Amino acid sequence: MSRRTPLLPLVQKFFELDPAAAAHSLEVMDEVKAVKVIRSMPPALAAQAFRHLQVGQATALLENLPPQVFREVVARLDPQQGASILLGLSSEKRQEVVNELPERTRTKIRDLLEYPEGSAARIMSTDFLAFRGTTKVKDAIRKLRSSAHRASGSSYVYVLDDESKLTGIISMRDLLVASGSTELNAIMRADVFSVNAFLDREEVASIMADRPFFAVPVVDGQGYLLGIIRTDQLLSDVQEEASEDIQKMFGAGGDEHAFSPVSFSIRKRLPWLHVNLATAFLAAAVIGLFEGIIAKITILAVFLPVVAGQGGNAGAQSLAVVMRGLVMREIAPSSRWKLIGKECQIGLINGVVIGVVTAAVAWLWHGNPYLGVVIGLAMVANLIAAGFAGAAIPLTMKILGFDPSQSSSIILTTITDVLGFFTFLGFAVLFQSLLIA
Repeated sequence: MSRRTPLLPLVQKFFELDPAAAAHSLEVMDEVKAVKVIRSMPPALAAQAFRHLQVGQATALLENLPPQVFREVVARLDPQQGASILLGLSSEKRQEVVNELPERTRTKIRDLLEYPEGSAARIMSTDFLAFRGTTKVKDAIRKLRSSAHRASGSSYVYVLDDESKLTGIISMRDLLVASGSTELNAIMRADVFSVNAFLDREEVASIMADRPFFAVPVVDGQGYLLGIIRTDQLLSDVQEEASEDIQKMFGAGGDEHAFSPVSFSIRKRLPWLHVNLATAFLAAAVIGLFEGIIAKITILAVFLPVVAGQGGNAGAQSLAVVMRGLVMREIAPSSRWKLIGKECQIGLINGVVIGVVTAAVAWLWHGNPYLGVVIGLAMVANLIAAGFAGAAIPLTMKILGFDPSQSSSIILTTITDVLGFFTFLGFAVLFQSLLIA
């Protein structure tokens, strides 16, 4: 220790005169040694260097500092940079640090940390390696070896400018085959693709589907690198969310699993079964309005489930297509009515075709052509309504700020049942004299 002590004033002077150069030296230094250097600095001086560190390196160093030094350094940073650094910490560690910050700094950092649920920032990883463009290949490789835990599973090294903004990307292969004395600027790809931290993760998945990348960098509005999203993790998250949406469409909890406790499953499902029961009584009430005509022409009761079933199936097809469009961000606000019109048109065409087939079956079965006319007309009307409802329900829920997947199927079934029964029995009343004859 006695040999190192005389060097401390020189190191501190270096930090005072050129904090940017000092930060660059820390970035290519072994993390254990870098932490020792930072701990030997006054917090105010260390903060000067941290302002020039890229986010991933700053997070890795701060995690190994004593809590008091950690808090003092973060308190002296710009709130935007402080928030970016804290994103790489565990939620418990982050909350502990934020709570100890001065009130004004704490408020600003908390605001900056509040990324929306489902945004790219919420699913990104801060385990990546980034270097300045002027860093030598040999220094980057040495750092890579000493920080293998942070680069685990990573296929890229990211290149930053002097302001820590993302400027390029290098594959591990290109890095390893390059000459050791070459600067990273010379071998990087400058046309780096990135996504904004606020971008919705479904939109990220849609974008990534057309690009053969193992990972994509996440940047803020100023272009500072915050983290990366690995493609395998992204696909896993999107698939999990899709399975949750399917469960919610049918009134099950999105967080329910095959072997969830019975009590948990009942709490998630029972409320929606009550909703479904209420809608079933609504459909039954519609039938009750026409019990007189059903009593006179009992064959009508046979065809009620046919009309309702076809409407439910057609509506489910429309609902599935529109839900996929919402998830993949294919539906612009200006094209909503166009989409609804398209689904109604499909309903009309399908209704005519299915209606003709059903009418023929009813005529041959019962021997009355007017029964075929009644059920054929009802089929056309119900399939048009099913197409309209299948598209309008999720779009309306999205506009109102609700989850489009939340029990859309239950609402759709109610509409197709009620309208199917009403149109079928309504046409039966209009043609009653011909049906009885």
